[in-house]
Amino acid sequence: MTMRLTDHPDKVIRHEPASCRGCGTGLEGAAETGTERRQVTEIPPVQAQVTEHQMIEKQCPCCGQRTKAAAPAGVTAPVQYGPRAAALGAYLWHGQFLSRDRTCQALGEMFGCKPSPAVIAAAAKKITAVIAPALDAIIKALAAAEVAHFDETGFRVAGKLAWVHSASAGRYVLHTVHWKRGTEGMDAARVLPSFAGVAVHDAWAPYDTYQGVAAHALCNAHILRELTAVTETGTELDQAWAGQAIDALLALKKAAGEARAAGRSAIDPDILAEHSGWFAKAAGAGIALNAARRSDLQKKRHALATRMSNREADYLRFARDLRVPFDNYADGAVMSMFAAGGGAAAGQGGALAA
Repeated sequence: MTMRLTDHPDKVIRHEPASCRGCGTGLEGAAETGTERRQVTEIPPVQAQVTEHQMIEKQCPCCGQRTKAAAPAGVTAPVQYGPRAAALGAYLWHGQFLSRDRTCQALGEMFGCKPSPAVIAAAAKKITAVIAPALDAIIKALAAAEVAHFDETGFRVAGKLAWVHSASAGRYVLHTVHWKRGTEGMDAARVLPSFAGVAVHDAWAPYDTYQGVAAHALCNAHILRELTAVTETGTELDQAWAGQAIDALLALKKAAGEARAAGRSAIDPDILAEHSGWFAKAAGAGIALNAARRSDLQKKRHALATRMSNREADYLRFARDLRVPFDNYADGAVMSMFAAGGGAAAGQGGALAA
């Protein structure tokens, strides 16, 4: 973000000249003729503070009974970390994907307190319990959405491959971690089993097993990558049908965007008919040209063209229903943070409402 001068600085320090740079006359009390402003944004020194709670015991002067004051809520041990320290540790671990050891090291170097990895893990589990109501609300909102995005990607947990499953719609985003990539992991996220809207996702087969979904919309960012690969590796005829499919998809994407911008509920029917026809013909050509399937590349191209033909309605759903986006990244590219790599996860669960 570009830095700009603010009209409400936290602190102002005035620097006044002591004497005239021309003749040397003292300038104390002289009229001010101008001010140049320069601002420095800085983080003030932060050091962990230790607060001691003393529960005083007193003896009743009448009956001799001794009574000790109760400890404040949340103060349960002789020595412990406060809620802000615990929250910051969990944030660095799960939000910024530092390892637990590096999280502890960062807290020690920045704030002078270095908890053990076990303390950070315990804090994360406690926070999980606290946010359970919010997690349930996010899941219910996603399950009730008209259109939602779903994705999954590999993720390292304790040195082993696990899977991050993502569901998002509007301001609601849910990330869950599971050892399985398919329906077992998707079921554990608790969204798809009760979802009845339009599911936007890639062509990963387990998504299609959910019978309650009203309709599926396949991500066109994925198929554009596949078609681009055909234009780079295929014969001249393969390049032609793949290029035709790319042009048709992009033309429909443009038409859908213009229709939304103009407040229309649908794109021009002639444009829809023309370019969906070009898309269908491209798929047919790809099937015919690679029917022999003699090489691995021919097999891949044939499978791609066959999928385009069989699932034309799902690929072009964005052009027939303007609620549906062109690809799975219209909702903030929810998996990009994980695809970039790094980090560790405590277990199964985790959510974010943005």
